[in-house]
Amino acid sequence: MKFEQTLLPATLLRRYKRFLADVRLADGTLCTVHCPNSGSMAGCGVEGSPVLLSRAANPHRKYPYTWEMVYVDGGWVGINTARTNHLVREAFAAGVVGEIGPVDDIRAEVKVSDRSRLDLLLTQGGRHIYVEVKNCTLVENGAAMFPDAVTVRGARHLEELAALRRQGFGAVIFFCVQRGDGEYFSPAAHIDPVYAATLRRVAAEGVMVLAYRAEVGPEAIRVAKGLPVRL
Repeated sequence: MKFEQTLLPATLLRRYKRFLADVRLADGTLCTVHCPNSGSMAGCGVEGSPVLLSRAANPHRKYPYTWEMVYVDGGWVGINTARTNHLVREAFAAGVVGEIGPVDDIRAEVKVSDRSRLDLLLTQGGRHIYVEVKNCTLVENGAAMFPDAVTVRGARHLEELAALRRQGFGAVIFFCVQRGDGEYFSPAAHIDPVYAATLRRVAAEGVMVLAYRAEVGPEAIRVAKGLPVRL
């Protein structure tokens, strides 16, 4: 995924109300920007960190800038979760995900129950494979981890995948690690033990757990490399 515009550098002052952040632009201007990430963003919201912003095409939007990435521990981290599904869809379309291989069709936002949608539906030789995508920005001692806050909704998605697997469909939980220092993936049991236990259980029931690291930079983000998964 290439950015269609040059991202604007700024300095993070604070993040608040989950979806807002105050930044200082390079010319000293202070402004409030949209933060497209509902997680805690642990380690990614440090005051004084360099950040990159995109500008909305709609000139009437209340907050014209969107926070796209932050510089942490020597590399850029992609925090805009609105882009994650597109990144992963590109990876499947390009055949990057070796565990799945080439697919014939990809649909987005597929309803699977009265209260849930999953992110992608792959068709491969007449077989349906349901995929739920999660953005991962938390890394500790080389371990890329999810979630960074308790997520009841995330655990429900795992249950939906397990139910689809029991019906004979393919089911995948895909963790997109948008930073370069993650060497393997592990669930963040110290943050959400219920999610971690649920992930281990559905994996044992046949849900495929995949983690891929993305190359993140000011010009583009690309899903590039599979990571070991340690449950």
